[in-house]
Amino acid sequence: MRIAACAAIVLLFGGDFKPLTAVSAQTAAPVSGSLEILEVRPSFFMIAGAGANIGVQVGEDGVVVVDAGSAAGAPGVLAAIRRISPKPIRYVIDTGPDADHVGGNETLSTAGEKLFGGSNLGGGPPNAADRVVPIISAEGVLRHMAKSPPGGWPTEVFHYSRKAMYLNGEAIEVVRQPAAHTDSDVFAFFRRSDVVMAGDVLDTRQFPVIDVERGGSIQGEIASLNRLVDLAVPSVPVVTREAGTIVVPGHGRLCDTYDVVDYRDMVTIIRDRVRDLIKAGRSLAEIRAAQPAKGYMGRYGKPNGTWTTDRFVEAVYKSLAKEKS
Repeated sequence: MRIAACAAIVLLFGGDFKPLTAVSAQTAAPVSGSLEILEVRPSFFMIAGAGANIGVQVGEDGVVVVDAGSAAGAPGVLAAIRRISPKPIRYVIDTGPDADHVGGNETLSTAGEKLFGGSNLGGGPPNAADRVVPIISAEGVLRHMAKSPPGGWPTEVFHYSRKAMYLNGEAIEVVRQPAAHTDSDVFAFFRRSDVVMAGDVLDTRQFPVIDVERGGSIQGEIASLNRLVDLAVPSVPVVTREAGTIVVPGHGRLCDTYDVVDYRDMVTIIRDRVRDLIKAGRSLAEIRAAQPAKGYMGRYGKPNGTWTTDRFVEAVYKSLAKEKS
């Protein structure tokens, strides 16, 4: 990764932050039971180790959090945010409906303070309602969370292409990505910081999870990766600089434009291979045996666990078959 060398890693211990300069996010060794905090930009941080990667934008208006991590990790995340900035949390943005992204919603949203609460407008101390900040997401996240406790449900949902606001001196665009990982994904683009929180559309640890049952599709996944490539600006014409748009995946290391292009090309090649095999009349079992992900399995494939190479190939197959029917 081209941007890691210029970033500073901070590990969350029981005491103060201890910066590790000139160490990349990939090589820093986390202490057991701790969170990793990375200063991505002077006003933007990433927290890892509590489920999904969490984005934290800070400034004079307060704190904007992108993804809340798991429920179990929420107290540690809240403590990490307090160490990053004493300012109140103003918004929580969910990039998708998965538990490792939304599990900490209630903890973080009830620890914040609205920008324009009733008591705030009158100049008095914030009341209980003022301390529950908005949770923003695509409309489908609320539907997928229907069986979870209501305290963590999104409170500001949208179904159109983009929701925008301006806080801490920069424009924030929440850009909907329909039918990608699920039917409820968004990118959170911080335009002045030049950081995009990509959610589970991008997962550098493995093949992307295409959740067909929740509206995900391989075609939508590729369309979203193309959109991400369009949003990100590479370090040109001076390619030797550690510069350009920083893309934070749902899981894994930080990326630049070229990393996203590589990932998009990999997914597209596998999609094309599966599609050609379907056209040739092959069954799912035959397609699996043909190993359409060959050449990428060493880097992204997993023979065991919750998201194996076989499950990815099956999801691509089902997605393409569903679109054909």
